[in-house]
Amino acid sequence: MRRFPKSFTQQEPIAEAAIEAAVAVMRTGRLHRYNLVEGEKGETALLEQEFAESLGVPYVLACASGGYALQLALRACGLERGEAVLCNAFTLSPVPGSIHAAGGEAVLVDILEDTTVDPDDLAAAARETGARFFLLSHMRGHIGDMDAIVAVCEAHGITLIEDCAHTMGASYDGRPSGTFGKVGCFSTQTYKHLNSGEGGLLSTEDPEVMRRAVIMSGSYMLYDRHLTAPPAETFSDTRLVTPNMSGRMDNLRAAILRPQLDELGSRRQRWNTLYRRLEAGLAQMAPVETIPRPAREDFVGSSIQFHLPSLGHDEIARFVAGCEARGIPLKWYGKSQPEDYTSRYDSWGYLSATRPLPNADRLLATLCDLRLPLTFDEGDCDDIVQLMGDAMDQATNKTTPE
Repeated sequence: MRRFPKSFTQQEPIAEAAIEAAVAVMRTGRLHRYNLVEGEKGETALLEQEFAESLGVPYVLACASGGYALQLALRACGLERGEAVLCNAFTLSPVPGSIHAAGGEAVLVDILEDTTVDPDDLAAAARETGARFFLLSHMRGHIGDMDAIVAVCEAHGITLIEDCAHTMGASYDGRPSGTFGKVGCFSTQTYKHLNSGEGGLLSTEDPEVMRRAVIMSGSYMLYDRHLTAPPAETFSDTRLVTPNMSGRMDNLRAAILRPQLDELGSRRQRWNTLYRRLEAGLAQMAPVETIPRPAREDFVGSSIQFHLPSLGHDEIARFVAGCEARGIPLKWYGKSQPEDYTSRYDSWGYLSATRPLPNADRLLATLCDLRLPLTFDEGDCDDIVQLMGDAMDQATNKTTPE
């Protein structure tokens, strides 16, 4: 049996410019973001400034992780313990986990055929719960109908917080992902669009949210060393009533990220070339239904998802096993037990009773997911399609087992 030879978890090497910047920081010994010499701005503050400029927002805060940025956003926006927070039914476990860690109670909202949140069910959940917050996950890089989502939030007085872990560099109607809500949260974990191992970024246009976030992140009284924060004199009230919950990014990770930020546009183009090549191949595979990408969505195709609605549970299980045997670690959200990053809401045992989610139940049962690292080329995409086709033929008994 022929196997695909490349790793789906191997990232591109860190560029020399980023390595040199990191080495320069290490040579100073000043890794802590506030450990600066006279006149020095610091790598972390400069990263925040450059990312803010790329989004067109005044305030950005660099954090220890994307999940920490989500917790910080909820707390800085005023979440109170035990409050309901609306959240997509289809998301990664750190999203409801951040709600739980911040003291909230996640209330799940159903999804549409394209896996994005259902605005009608969002409105229904808002009426049922009176929730003041919606943590919107742009899950696996799919951006929903932002006009409808924002309209529901405005109609019900809901604060919108965007989880943009999979949409850094993406936009909707030309507007950057992360700028539709009160706060946008981004990840720079290795499998995201910028790679610092771990890391996160929080963006907002609200000065009080930013003041709270800066203090909570662990600035002590060093908030004057930020380049994208409200003026230091405006912190006089906030600084004494806001708890310190240290979760800063350090200068070393920021130094690695700053050169990568300049590459984000070209990375998006390269990812989308791979995505479209693989999408075209999969669309020719009879049981596969790819997910349409609306014209208003300028996405980043760092992973691809598809449905297998005509196949039964056992056939999908055989197909996934056949892909794995051929070196393709296809993930399936219909497995009874969580695996890798493909957990479903019914495996998050800390959640209270969930609302009926019929679309999520139906769609996740046949939904598959595959990473697309930039270490691949278009020929690799063709090979993947051919091998997946062989696995499909075998799973549906069109060929004999190899």
